[in-house]
Amino acid sequence: MSDPFSARSKPGHVKVLAQSAQDAQVAAEAPFVYLGRQPILDRSGALNAYELLFRAGAHNYAEVSDDAQATAQVVARTIGGIGVSAVLGHHRGYVNIGRDLLFDDIVHLMSPERFVLEILETVSFDAQLVRRLGELRRAGFQVALDDVSELTEGLRSVLPHTDIVKIDFLVTPREALPKLAAAVRAEGKTLIAEKVETREDFALARDLGFHLFQGYFFARPQVLTAPRNRSSRQALLRLLALLASDAGIIELEAELKLNPNVVVQLLRLVNSSAFGLGRNIASLREAIIATGTRQIARWAQLLLYADGGDLPWRSDPLVQLAGTRSRFMELAARWLRPSDEDFADAAFMTGIFSLVHVVLGTTPAEALDKLGLASQIRDAIVEHSGALGALLKIASAADERADSASLATAMEAPDGFEALTPEVLAELNLSAAAWFGAHAGME
Repeated sequence: MSDPFSARSKPGHVKVLAQSAQDAQVAAEAPFVYLGRQPILDRSGALNAYELLFRAGAHNYAEVSDDAQATAQVVARTIGGIGVSAVLGHHRGYVNIGRDLLFDDIVHLMSPERFVLEILETVSFDAQLVRRLGELRRAGFQVALDDVSELTEGLRSVLPHTDIVKIDFLVTPREALPKLAAAVRAEGKTLIAEKVETREDFALARDLGFHLFQGYFFARPQVLTAPRNRSSRQALLRLLALLASDAGIIELEAELKLNPNVVVQLLRLVNSSAFGLGRNIASLREAIIATGTRQIARWAQLLLYADGGDLPWRSDPLVQLAGTRSRFMELAARWLRPSDEDFADAAFMTGIFSLVHVVLGTTPAEALDKLGLASQIRDAIVEHSGALGALLKIASAADERADSASLATAMEAPDGFEALTPEVLAELNLSAAAWFGAHAGME
């Protein structure tokens, strides 16, 4: 994390900043969003990439109280708020990322051709993480290690699972640099000298064979600003209803044309990964096809409850309930039917739409009948029928801290639901809560 403006208690540790409810409210209502970026240069001094940095306001320093939330906001603002082309041009963006988000859907909103996953120094490596990094690298992502300052056995063990190593010139003893750089180069990894602040440090890094350079000597982070893009909850609900009912491209295109704010964010989302096609996508129809309904649904859901409320998203109890319930139902559906993605998607949508009547101030039947929702989802919510209805009952009980496990083993429960043991349900609840926490800062 090459951000010398961060509020820190000591190198490598983010200082947690207290934020009052009033401060959060002001931030949520601010007319603009902000993003920091710092250049990463090659040996000739040409621009190679940017590191993308969280900024809460126009001031050029980071106020980070939650690493996952900061990363989520950086990604949301780059892709949907400002736009990848405006932020990065044709270069790559390095994004700081912690362990939880490495396993989360947010990774797949980023294009491997445009984003480098920069692993925070606080992340510990184990077999599960190594497998995940293998999956992401096979998908095309490059993985960078952040804030390296010494040659340890731990570093040697993780080098095979990464592509880039950023060595911290503010912390690393000068006498240790030659051996550290040589060991990384011997593994064929790209070496970045970060926090380079003097001409002497730049010359030393060049002599030691570093490939890329970043720091005050070259440029301080620049703060980018864009108007906050708010989308109508009603529009997002209609879009999600169409997606849940397997609507055709013509129907989706017609709905999106009525909602320019959503269209702007969708085009930014798809264009963030369109360079692999050799062209930008400019039409709605192309955007829908290229993005895919699953990604559009994910993005719309993240926007849905963020707009129009009186509280910041993270503080809104309705938002918390919708986010955790939908994710819980999706995870439970995957546990029950691991190979049935359609069932998992329907479960996710059922969780989202189960609270629509609260948003609209009406009954579930009235709200859903107006949306023309798929019958299996509508019946699950209104009548609690079918497997989705049973899952919704279990999710509702979990919301209220009631005995959800007994519902899974009841006589009327569908076949296979006995697999949702108390231990499994507890684990799914924790995973759902973590997912919401990671996404609660997206705008």
